[in-house]
Amino acid sequence: MLNNGNSSSKGGLTFCEVCDRTRSERVFIPVSQMICQQVFSVSKKTANHLANVYALEYILNLGRGKMEHMLFSKEDLKKLIIPLVMEQALAISIGLFDTLMVSSCGEAAVSGVSLVDSISILLVQVMAALATGGAVVCSQYLGKGKEGEAKRSAGQLIFIMTTVSLAVMIFALIFYRFLLQWIFGQIDADVMHNAEIYFVISACSYPFLGVYNAGAALFRSIGNSKISMYTSLVMNLMNISGNALFIFVFRLGVFGAAIATLIARIGAALYMTVLLCHKDHPLCIATRETLHPNYGIIKKILQIGIPSGIENGMFQVGKLLVSSLTATFGTASIAANAVGNSIAGVSNIMGSAIGLSMVTVIGRCIGAGEKEQARYYGKKLMKLAYIGMACCQLTLFLVQKPLLHCFGLSQQAFAIGVQLMSTYAVSAACIWPLSFTMPNLLRAAGDARYTMVVSVFSMWIFRILSSYFFALTLKLGVLGVWTAMYVDWAFRALLYIHRYRSGKWLEKKLV
Repeated sequence: MLNNGNSSSKGGLTFCEVCDRTRSERVFIPVSQMICQQVFSVSKKTANHLANVYALEYILNLGRGKMEHMLFSKEDLKKLIIPLVMEQALAISIGLFDTLMVSSCGEAAVSGVSLVDSISILLVQVMAALATGGAVVCSQYLGKGKEGEAKRSAGQLIFIMTTVSLAVMIFALIFYRFLLQWIFGQIDADVMHNAEIYFVISACSYPFLGVYNAGAALFRSIGNSKISMYTSLVMNLMNISGNALFIFVFRLGVFGAAIATLIARIGAALYMTVLLCHKDHPLCIATRETLHPNYGIIKKILQIGIPSGIENGMFQVGKLLVSSLTATFGTASIAANAVGNSIAGVSNIMGSAIGLSMVTVIGRCIGAGEKEQARYYGKKLMKLAYIGMACCQLTLFLVQKPLLHCFGLSQQAFAIGVQLMSTYAVSAACIWPLSFTMPNLLRAAGDARYTMVVSVFSMWIFRILSSYFFALTLKLGVLGVWTAMYVDWAFRALLYIHRYRSGKWLEKKLV
């Protein structure tokens, strides 16, 4: 029997007590008119009134509770995303300056450095994937409030990155000549000589680059992306300054450029290590326990890192295979393709930055058990990615001709470049965020294996095989290669949307 007073009679409850109990348990009970009648033995009119009052009060309180306990405010997201955008922009723009400075050493030097860079990019992408695995695990532990486990995970990420990068360095130093000949075949002696010099010294920097990538990922996992931005800025400025000193003053050519890169990466790694060893840091690694191998945590990191590494590695391999097809279309197509790739990288800055922020935000939500917030922030960040990409691609579409003129292309190459940039601007604005930003949402929840399978399958079937169909069968040339790329994006996007809507990514349990 339900009483209207403040105390309950024998076997009865007051309405206030019923509300308090259900609110404290945070369980939503759809109190209908019939249930109130049968459970509390009140009249139909009273039951209807109680159901309406309870439902209204519960919904209002639930809404207030949600707003009060959101894991990330607008300011938090701004502090995370804006430095990431600036970091991506700095990396690309300073990279262009670096290339221009090396070009003063001659064509053989530029060719040798570019060949080694194509290998280095593959290795960097794999290391970045391993770092993402560590960032996901740390973010989820922080979301759960397990700071001790988060610190141990940070230490294990440093251990993994150091071990893997050391192994890669040793392998490269032993087999550098074989690798260059196997990948690039017979090339001019001057180009090979410069490539060997640059490869050997660059390989020595891999462990330092691995530690830097791990540190940057860890700082992003706690929402502090300013540190990685400032460190990236300083590292790249050191690289440019070193180039100016060793190339223009000491006339050391490619050797000087490689030494400048090595010194810059050493400085960045040391700085990250010092910051992570600070006792007040949420992910402090300055204890023997954090750095001692913990195979349980290592396994969790590799559950994300290995699939992501395979995905990134296969993506780069696919690009190398497709580039060999592009090379058969003549000098104008090669030049237009190279310039187009450079411009496209700049126009994707917003999408890439928000993709990195996904790891922190979604990982924290999943760790805290806030699946609805994971959905909410996923949608919010995807909207931001689309807005940012639309603005960038609209700008690209409007200024593509002046941009292409800056590269001194021939008339034929310029015409091809306009075709490529026009189709790219439209396709990237519509599809790119779903193909490359959304996968980070799934990875952050622990669903990295799914994104790997989709990416590898789509790369081989659509990116590579379709390139030959569009370029050769339909005789579209280099435009056919880019069309196949758009088809690859569209296929990925469809499967990622399906995975997101199914909710299976929320069922993954990592920590």
